[in-house]
Amino acid sequence: MKISETIFLLILVAIIMAAGNSVGYQVNFIVSLQALAILVLISVVGLLISKIPGLGKFPLILWVSLVAALVSSPIFPYHNEIVTMTDQVSLLAVCTPLLAYAGLAIGKDLALFKHISWRIIPVSLAVFSGTFIFAALIAQMTLHWEGVI
Repeated sequence: MKISETIFLLILVAIIMAAGNSVGYQVNFIVSLQALAILVLISVVGLLISKIPGLGKFPLILWVSLVAALVSSPIFPYHNEIVTMTDQVSLLAVCTPLLAYAGLAIGKDLALFKHISWRIIPVSLAVFSGTFIFAALIAQMTLHWEGVI
């Protein structure tokens, strides 16, 4: 996929997310668009870094995560504004289009899904259970460390 197509899709999905954030969480549509524009910009910078020769062997999510961590860390001059702005976007507003895309991707590979058959069930259960248990453990330790519980 070309970079221009990827950027177009990111912008399109950001508009859908802004609409979901506005309707579902009563956040101003323009504020949602501004926050999602920051997230799209972070994604585009990560995408461009991944296209640098030699760096493309690492996953794109690594570069996007590193850029996001950098711009939200105190060493970045405008981190307070970025964190305050992007805090307006609900996680569920972001997850909805992503889950829809995942459903379409699975539907596209239905023949492969049929080939995997029952073997996907224990693997899925192990992954979901492990993710839940370790997320709960990390949350428990963090909340205890912060003195919340």
